[in-house]
Amino acid sequence: MLPKRRRYVLILTWLWLSCPAEALALDHVSLRRDGKPVSVSGRVLTQAEDGGLLVLARDGVLWRVDPKDLIAHTKDAAPFELLSAEELGRKLLAELPRGFEIHRTSHYLICYNTSRGYAQWCGSLFERLYMAFTNFWSRKGFTLAEPDYPLVAIVFADRRSYASHAQAEIGDAAGSIIGYFNLDTNRITMYDLTGSEASRRPGDRGGSMAQVNRILAQPDAERTVATIVHEATHQIAYNCGLHARLSDCPLWFSEGIAIYFETPDLASAKGWRGIGAVNQTRLAQFADYLQRRPADSLLTLVSDDRRFRDTKRAPDAYAEAWALTYYLLRQQPKQYLAYLTLLADKGPLVWDDPATRLKEFQAAFGDDLKRLDADFVRYMGRVR
Repeated sequence: MLPKRRRYVLILTWLWLSCPAEALALDHVSLRRDGKPVSVSGRVLTQAEDGGLLVLARDGVLWRVDPKDLIAHTKDAAPFELLSAEELGRKLLAELPRGFEIHRTSHYLICYNTSRGYAQWCGSLFERLYMAFTNFWSRKGFTLAEPDYPLVAIVFADRRSYASHAQAEIGDAAGSIIGYFNLDTNRITMYDLTGSEASRRPGDRGGSMAQVNRILAQPDAERTVATIVHEATHQIAYNCGLHARLSDCPLWFSEGIAIYFETPDLASAKGWRGIGAVNQTRLAQFADYLQRRPADSLLTLVSDDRRFRDTKRAPDAYAEAWALTYYLLRQQPKQYLAYLTLLADKGPLVWDDPATRLKEFQAAFGDDLKRLDADFVRYMGRVR
């Protein structure tokens, strides 16, 4: 089991705190992936008893190496260092199809082959979210840290090219979702939601940010944009210390936070009227679920992730995760912060069983789960 550190900001930060300086040499790992040899230079974060490795590459990608796929593992005297923003940008462009460019902001590298205006719109939206997110948790008493490297978003010009690229990462789901955050690569992948690439003349890389704003500020675009904000919230949370990548953070908790932030106010220059406004879409889903909600719903929500992985039960699980997050942040904020801190300290690839998850939840919010559930349902019944 990996040692814990309060405010597990990033696996890299934990590494620097817990390892002697002479141990921070560069690891070189050769492995097989999809039947082909691959070489990764970075830092081995942990080695399992069976010989499996977790490697943090210099571009921030996490590689989980099964023992049967490991070819060789060597070290040299060169120190481990993450790529600079410029180096990371060049590496991304080398990996992507021809025609991609980089739009850089304070915290993001937007890799795009659609209009420059759309890339700028994405960068502006993400930076507003970043500011709102970090300010929100700072006011709650949980100080986040700056990411150690730029946050990467890959924006394809159209859904077809996006789906073709995403197929290798998320399989058939690429045809049904508009964007996602990948915990292994640490990147958001999405496509131009406006279809503006179809209206550009050949060679026109400019586009209009004002035009993008007009299209995506329409009421029928709200849920589409909310999906992108949802994924971007995950990325910030996993890179600024709220969660640790590949740790056992319960899905009700991570998804509840992402839904809590997912609805932007695109008519506002600030991006949001106020963080934590009632999510009317999720509230309606939860109200519908209450009519058939089983007595053990809270228990199953907090003790394991199975409901989220069941396509039939997932919509209700997501709605309940938002509702529980909404309730706890308002009614038990100190307890929620203590629980958040506990989860933020968890290291990678150490998985809790349902009994442990339930015990940790009860330690934060009380042993009487039936009473908590009754208060929760009663409170949410008054929310409009």
